[in-house]
Formats: sequence, C-alpha cells, structure tokens
Amino acid sequence: MSKVYVLLAEGFEESEAVVPIDLLRRARVEVVTVSITEEPLVLSSHGIPVTADTVLSKVEDTADALFLPGGLKGTNNLKASEAVAEFIRRHLEADRYMTAICAAPTVYGEMGLLQGKKATCYPGHEDKLQGAEWTGAVQTVAVDGKFITSRGMGTSLDFGLKLIEVLVSREKAQEIANQVLHPRAL
Repeated sequence: MSKVYVLLAEGFEESEAVVPIDLLRRARVEVVTVSITEEPLVLSSHGIPVTADTVLSKVEDTADALFLPGGLKGTNNLKASEAVAEFIRRHLEADRYMTAICAAPTVYGEMGLLQGKKATCYPGHEDKLQGAEWTGAVQTVAVDGKFITSRGMGTSLDFGLKLIEVLVSREKAQEIANQVLHPRAL
C-alpha cells in the first residue's frame, strides 16, 4: 500500500488538502497528515481547526509521496520552515513523488527543484516556479517525472485522481472518479 505525507501549515487551503486526502483514502492509500509545528492542531486559511495525525519532528521515514496543500499563508509558513526544507530534501533524495497544489508548488520552485520541469500553480505565482515550464493555461495538473503540481481549489479533484493514478493505478482512479461523480467519469 502506498503512503502519502501531507504537510499542514497554519493557513493551508482546506479543500486543497481535504479533497485529495478523501480521494486517496477512498483508494486505500495510507495518508498521514503532519503538522509542521509541535502542535497537532492546525488552523486552516478560513479558521477551521484540523488535528494532524502527527507532527513533523516525529516523522523519521519517507513516504511514497509528499503533498503540500496551498493557501498563501500556509505556503509562506512552509517556506519559512527549515525543518520543512530538510523534509523535502529527504524525500527528494529518496526519489519520492513531490506533489503540491495552488501556491505550494512555489515551495519547490524557490528551492530550485523545478529546473527544466513542467509545472503549474495558482495563476500569478508562475515567476516563483524558478526554471520551470509553466503549463497552467493548458493543464489543471502537470506531471513531470516525480513532480506533480496543480492549479488550485477548483482542480483538487483532478489532482487527487492523478495522485491515485500514479500511486495505485489508472483503473483505481477511474473507479474513484465514478464513485464521486467526477465529470471525467460521466
């Protein structure tokens, strides 16, 4: 079974985190939410308290994929954390999937990890995808090697289904799309 770590920072966008988590869990992917502080309770961008499964300082392994939800404040909090940067480097060195949605792909971009990669993000943040080829006007989800990025809240379903396709199978992604009445399934 595949495993995904979802990093939650204060100010994360609720739908961009919860929708993909819901879809992944429907596909029987192990999803572990991780607070980037020592407090498991994380406030979302709209003040919704979410209790993470664990805190970053207690995570010693790597997962099959690392997922960064967006939200501008949440993204800035991810960028401000050296522990998050180290966690990202650890996953990169282990050749894991590096995924992000909305403003969060800029975390990878500003770390110089998207050089020569196709990537997308929330419109207006393209300049922070340093060295990447922005595909936002064409694709809701961009996949280039181990990097999977998406545009925002409205693309959360597509993003979650793409993660299932990559981590489990195309058939499982289609099955889940059918279950949730996603337009791709109709």
